Amino acid sequence: MIGPRWPLFWAGCTAIAAGVLLHLPMLAMAHRMGNHLHGMAMDGWMYLGMALIGIGVPLAIVGALPRRRPAHSASAGTSYEAADDTPLNRSHAAVLAVLVLALVIDTMKPATLGFVIPGMRGEYGITRSAAALLPLAALSGTVVGSFVWGLLADLYGRRVSILLSTILFVSTAICGAMPSYGWNLVMCFLMGSSAGGMLPVVYTLLAEIMPPRHRNWVLVLVGGTGLVGGYLSASGAAHLFEPVYGWRSLWLLGFPTGIALLALARWIPESPRFLAERGRDAELADMARRFGIVPRPRAARAEAAASTPAAQPLTTGSHRFLTPALVLAALAWSFVTFGLLLWLPSDLQDRGYDAGLASGIIASSSLLALPTIALAALFYSRWSSVKTLVGTVLLTMAGLAGALLPPSLLAQPPVLIAVIALLVVGSNGLIAVLLPYAAENYPLGIRGRATGLVAASSKFGGVVIQLGALVGLIPTLGGVAAALLLPFALAAAAIAAFGRETRGRSLREIEADR
Repeated sequence: MIGPRWPLFWAGCTAIAAGVLLHLPMLAMAHRMGNHLHGMAMDGWMYLGMALIGIGVPLAIVGALPRRRPAHSASAGTSYEAADDTPLNRSHAAVLAVLVLALVIDTMKPATLGFVIPGMRGEYGITRSAAALLPLAALSGTVVGSFVWGLLADLYGRRVSILLSTILFVSTAICGAMPSYGWNLVMCFLMGSSAGGMLPVVYTLLAEIMPPRHRNWVLVLVGGTGLVGGYLSASGAAHLFEPVYGWRSLWLLGFPTGIALLALARWIPESPRFLAERGRDAELADMARRFGIVPRPRAARAEAAASTPAAQPLTTGSHRFLTPALVLAALAWSFVTFGLLLWLPSDLQDRGYDAGLASGIIASSSLLALPTIALAALFYSRWSSVKTLVGTVLLTMAGLAGALLPPSLLAQPPVLIAVIALLVVGSNGLIAVLLPYAAENYPLGIRGRATGLVAASSKFGGVVIQLGALVGLIPTLGGVAAALLLPFALAAAAIAAFGRETRGRSLREIEADR
């Protein structure tokens, strides 16, 4: 028997939940004093709670991981795939609902950074540059987490990786009870690590269980909806809870939402490959019944790809040029999102727009996010995956080129709104299709870490931008635009030249085309 030891896992989860709950008495006391904990000594219940979490996390990890790592067998993998004509059923709908919820919860926590920083600065009495350490810690965590959890997904399974990410997410809810800023930074890094790991693993799992004719649009729509839903949930939670319970309440929301996700874990399936490798034939048969997963023969080249060791490089064969292209596109996107768009309100105010008008322009443009994702899913699944990805890069470049217009022309509201709308639509469309495309393009044994690498690259620009902010280097609209046009152009050209069409193709066909 080499499978997980679920009694140990659930015992660890119980200890974690009890540990988080033991932080609530001190928070209740702080609520009666204006929700301030700064300067208060931690009570005995908090120390006991931290000890329980310290015991529960490794216990849950040991329980979730298999007793020995399975070998990558040529008899497993994408030979288990749904037939092309398999319809979506209630099992597909259930897993889609749970994974969308997972992405909403996962995105919600880092999205609260902008809402907690003002209250945190007021309570701790820290400067703007010191406050910049918080997003720096969170984004650094997401970079690390994206690759680490992707690697774990390849080694130990998609479902296990999602569960481990969730328990770390629940554990870091105690960030809201930390009386010192230093502890907040530590917890924020761990929170980012858990948040960064969910996205690439969800994409890889969906790619492996969805029927080929539905896979493309499902990947784009689920990922995009989860991301937008997370940001909307964060803003809604800030509106409802922060005025009454303070900024700390936004961190504590990770506890009930994470517990809810663990409660729904029974609807999260495992990758067929891991079930086959571990000899869990009953579960594999259940997947065949629920998802239409059946053994399917491989082409000769796909058979060779499946037998390649899991540690194969990400830049072999056709990936020699595709991997750098996807990483470059993700890096450039991260600078647009965490640099240009993050500092855009300040840049607009420097141009003479008042704060209300600046925020209104951005908010109006942001309303295009959901329609953009829907259109991206449509083009990605009905037209071409490669051309849609290249098109979103070119659309973002058009927004960057508009940012370089003469100041007198750019100052006109219609022109400025058009430029910002291009940037918002292009960047939202790009991230909506970039990670699904990565998840579809790599062999099964390295799919998790490849998608994780691209996801980590999409956060790395945020780390660089926050480091620059610490020393006073605040990017301008024109400066970022000028610096990013060339990387985007190179990425678009490389993807167009070396990218493979994935629309409507089974994963085994894509693996054969190496």
